[in-house]
Amino acid sequence: MVSEPFAVRDAAAQPGRGGAVRRRSVLLGAAGVTAAGLCGCSGGGTSAPPGASAAPSGTGTSPRSQPAAGTSSPAALPAPTQWVPGPGEIQPAAKLAAVRLVEAFGTWPAGQGGVADRAARAEKLGIPAAQATRLAGQTGSLTPAADAAVVRVIDAQYGGILTDSASVLVVCAQTTRTGSTIADGGTTVDVRLSRTASGWSVTALHPAQPGPARPLDATQRDVLADPRIELPPASAADIRSGQVHTSVLDAMLRLAGPYRMSVSVVRSGHPLDVFGTNRPSDHPRGRAFDVWRIDGHRVVDPATSRTLITAFMRAAAAAGSYNVGGPVLLSGGTTANQFFSDATHHDHVHIGFTS
Repeated sequence: MVSEPFAVRDAAAQPGRGGAVRRRSVLLGAAGVTAAGLCGCSGGGTSAPPGASAAPSGTGTSPRSQPAAGTSSPAALPAPTQWVPGPGEIQPAAKLAAVRLVEAFGTWPAGQGGVADRAARAEKLGIPAAQATRLAGQTGSLTPAADAAVVRVIDAQYGGILTDSASVLVVCAQTTRTGSTIADGGTTVDVRLSRTASGWSVTALHPAQPGPARPLDATQRDVLADPRIELPPASAADIRSGQVHTSVLDAMLRLAGPYRMSVSVVRSGHPLDVFGTNRPSDHPRGRAFDVWRIDGHRVVDPATSRTLITAFMRAAAAAGSYNVGGPVLLSGGTTANQFFSDATHHDHVHIGFTS
């Protein structure tokens, strides 16, 4: 029998500070942040640290620097920092349970990237040994081959939230060091949780698998190059894989005219079915994308203008989406169910297409 997974008790989360993080196309890397322990990230409810910079990314890695010739010191990684939920979150303890484990698995010092090392870090979070070992074997693209790594959580959004179960999509950038080479990459992890008497407990990890890159067409290149479309590593890799429908790409470009938007999830790293049902989700079929921040304002933040969010949702519908969900239930639409709202979508805007 598998031991009961660890739990994070429900508690008032420390409010974070919203803030725009300007990036060109892909959100990546953090630097010059004081470490708050071995494993941690920043993002979501916190502003980007000073000195953060953009770089090419995907669920693989892209080399970007080496130490100067003649030096023997290993290349430096950014210091780890922790992600914290901001105001407006529903069940922040569920997100914290998911994020803390992703941080523990995705950040390691030199020589401690093995399964047993990951399991040991999970045990330090209070996860029973058998459960820690099982989860440590499910890390996939979160633990690429490297000597050392630091992961940074860009956002944590719900893939689904019910009374006793949840899916938290932990969107990550990651910097790795192999020998003297520093590389930027990242992934998205669908973290499944159950709620027990003692709190939220992680039960499984499903890391993104975007697939290999293919030659890009003009529309794909335009989306990847547009500075008003902020893509996390897994979403950029989804587009490079050629498995995202043109309807999605066209809508991104159209919305990027009046808005600057931060995408959280496109295809990979999302539940295969609409959470809690057996209905296939549009995301894994490359027919949907989610936006967690609009013009630098987080959707989940109560301080974000509802007018901004509703205008963006209506613009998404006008761009061809048949299924627009968000924190506000809108009236009208070309079909009876074009707009929807529920607890899952209080922290992002979902934009889906039929083809």
